[in-house]
Parts: sequence; C-alpha cells; structure tokens
Amino acid sequence: MSKVASIQMASGPNVQANLDGAAKLIEEAVSQSAELIVLPENFALMPMTELERVGYAEKPGVGIMQDFLHNQSKKHGIWLVGGTIPMKCDVKGKAYSASLLFNDQGEQVARYNKIHMFDVLLEDNNESYNESGTTLAGEDIVVVDTPFGRLGMAICYDLRFPEMFRTMVDHGMEICVLPSAFTAFTGQAHWEPLLRARAIENLCFMVAAGQGGFHINNRKTHGNSMIVDPWGKILGLRETGPGVVVAELDREYLTSTRKNFQVLEHRRLNCKIN
Repeated sequence: MSKVASIQMASGPNVQANLDGAAKLIEEAVSQSAELIVLPENFALMPMTELERVGYAEKPGVGIMQDFLHNQSKKHGIWLVGGTIPMKCDVKGKAYSASLLFNDQGEQVARYNKIHMFDVLLEDNNESYNESGTTLAGEDIVVVDTPFGRLGMAICYDLRFPEMFRTMVDHGMEICVLPSAFTAFTGQAHWEPLLRARAIENLCFMVAAGQGGFHINNRKTHGNSMIVDPWGKILGLRETGPGVVVAELDREYLTSTRKNFQVLEHRRLNCKIN
C-alpha cells in the first residue's frame, strides 16, 4: 500500500503567494502520510494573460518554481509531481507546459511536456482558448519507474485522447498522474466520466489534481480533484476550493484485477474494414 495525494488550488498571478499556498497544502498531505503528491496544472502561476506565462518561463534546472519543487520534495522526503510550470523553448513567444517529477531526494527524475493543446471555442459559455498560441506542444510519452509502480504523466486536455493512455499502458503504466485546470463548463460535463473511463479501460489508477474555484483573471475552474482505482471507483474527491485528497493505492489490487479481468490482453488492433 502507498498513500498518494492530489492537491487542489485556485492559483492566481502572484507566483510567491501560489508557492506559499502550495507549501501549506503539501504539508497537510504529508501530515496524512502521503508519499506521492500531485500538484495541479499552473499551480505556481495562473496569469492574467498567456503572454505573461511565457515571461515566467524557466530554463532547465534554474528558477524559483523548480527550486520550490526540489526543496519541498527533499524537505519532506516525498515524490512530487510539479503540476505544470512554463519552461523555455527555442520558439519566440512560446514556452513548454512542463510537468516535472521529483523523487524523495529532491532530484528531478522525469519531465513531460504537454502534447495536446487546448484550442477550443465554447460558444454556449462565450469562452475561447488558444493554448497553441503561446505553448509549444511536446512530442514524447513519459512513463517512469517509481516505488509506487510504473507512472505515466499526462496533463489536462490530454485526458480526451485515449490513444495516448493506451500507449502509456503499452509501456507498462500502472498509475497515471494528471495535473489539470479544466474549465468549469467542460468539467461539469466531462471531467469525471473521462477520468473514470481512462482508469477503467486501462485498468490503472488515475491521480488527478485540478484547479478549483474562481481566479483573478476571471476564469472559473472545475476542481473535483480525485483519485480513481482501476475499477473506476472514486477513492477520494475534493469538489471545490483549495484542499487535499489522500487515498491508498493498492498495487496488489491492480495486479490481481489485471490478472482476473484480462481486457488489456483482449485487444484486437489488426482488425480490417471491408
């Protein structure tokens, strides 16, 4: 058994204030014996404009946001998923949206650059988003060994692309961490069904940490951070506002479920269309 935590926040444009808030929530999760902690997308910065986010982009290994993740993981002896932070790239006016994984020694052991860009028009809610305008899409799937099992990394909008999760399963993924900032409008309709579907169809744990509440930039996020088991059962949930969700991950349960319900072995990917 391992204890994991999803942290939910309502971040704003003040980086230091966000880091201070994240530190308190990490401490709360540690007090509940969490060994793996997942921060939400944009945990350190929910800017007024997307260009502002690019201005905060850090070089690998250098910067206040990466220092925070290093210090917190080392201080508490935890594995920490750094939600997302902006990281510099070679394209002017853009940055990567990167999720960083630190081990319990404070060492960065993995980095995932968000692959799928949230470019949508929500006519019913009068909202539009053009993430690709300031964010350079990543290209690489990331699955890494941890003490808790093979861990796959995804971010928010990735949740809508099941082929990505199938690829991670093909690389041994047992747990998927999903920092997010789902809009209130789309989240109400799709967040829980998609999370539970990804857990069920891949027989894996989903550890989803979201932004949840009102933000100074007039955005409202869905929240409902949750941890879901391979059978689709919600093990813990935080509906709205800053807080912590802690649950136990039973790797033996995952192994036995995959052994007894061999859906992953039943895929027929070479079927032809007449």
